[in-house]
Parts: sequence; structure tokens; C-alpha cells
Amino acid sequence: MIPAAIDQDPYFRMTRDVAHRLKYMKPASIYASFFPALAGKKKKMSSSAGAPKSVLLTDDKKSIKDKINKHALSGGQQTLELQRELGADLDIDVPVAWLEFFLEDDDELEEIKKEYKAGRKTTGEVKARLIEVITEFIMDFQAKRAKVTDADVELFKSIRQINPYPAAWKDELEKRAAERRAQEDAKQKAKE
Repeated sequence: MIPAAIDQDPYFRMTRDVAHRLKYMKPASIYASFFPALAGKKKKMSSSAGAPKSVLLTDDKKSIKDKINKHALSGGQQTLELQRELGADLDIDVPVAWLEFFLEDDDELEEIKKEYKAGRKTTGEVKARLIEVITEFIMDFQAKRAKVTDADVELFKSIRQINPYPAAWKDELEKRAAERRAQEDAKQKAKE
């Protein structure tokens, strides 16, 4: 699996077009929506665009909390009274967009969205839930990353022979070859 942005799509399409000529199986592409920046869905997310405004996988709990509270664009209203009256604009709200990616419980997500849009939840409450979810995700990642050894890294970076036909494809390739031979045999017999 190779993660790539949508601008790389022409290259994957070209690869699909020529793969059969090289006797490779066609690669598949999976498209996903872009992950929004803290500053808003229309802004570019990049650590170079201002690290203080990006949540990094190396951040500690306090940094995560501070960055989300200070920089995550809210769709909530300016005052509590307006929030209760008008509710939040979920189309621009970054904490809700991040929860859509990271919150595993779909029922809880729908409840948050419903209550927040209706004005019964505040921006602070939504951000607090996001902070819990993101902190758990990043702390888990950091724990797993800490278990990676130098030997693991060396193995990953080492030059290894690439098998163009993974073992999982062997049966399928043999089946296709047998079908082609059977078709050729049938054509040959039809000519006789």
C-alpha cells in the first residue's frame, strides 16, 4: 500500500493501463477525503506552515490540549447565549471534522453533532472530547513507536528482493494461466 494524494492519480491510472503488458496485476487506488487543518477546512495542513498550529505525533498531552483549544476553528457562536439560540455551524467546525476521523463510536459522534448543532453543547465541550480522543490515539502511537528497535529500522531500510507476484496471488495466477491454456486448446481443436 502506498499512500498518495489525489494529485498522483494520473500516475496510478497510467500504471493500471500498462500493468498487464508487464505481466503484473493492476494496482488499486483507495481515495479518502482530506484531513482538515486546525485553522480550517480550506487551509493547508503542514508542519512547515506553523508547527504551533499542527498537532504532531510527537506532541505531549499538554501541547495537544493547548493546540486544539487555541487553534481549532470552531463553528460555534461567539457567546453562550447565541450558541444556545443558533447552535453551531458543523460545515466549518474543525473539532467535529476531526472527530469524524478519530471517534470510533458512530452513535456518540451523531449525538455530539446533533446536540452541538442544536446549541445544547458548547465548543468547549466538543473540543474537550476531541482532546480526549486525539490524546488517546497519539499516546498509543507513541507507545508503539517506542517499541521499534534499530534492528526493525534496518530491516525496513534494507534492500530486499521484491516478488512481483505475492504468494496470495499464486493460486489466482495459476488458475488464469490454466484457463488461457484451455481456451487455446479449444481453439486448436476447433481448427482441426
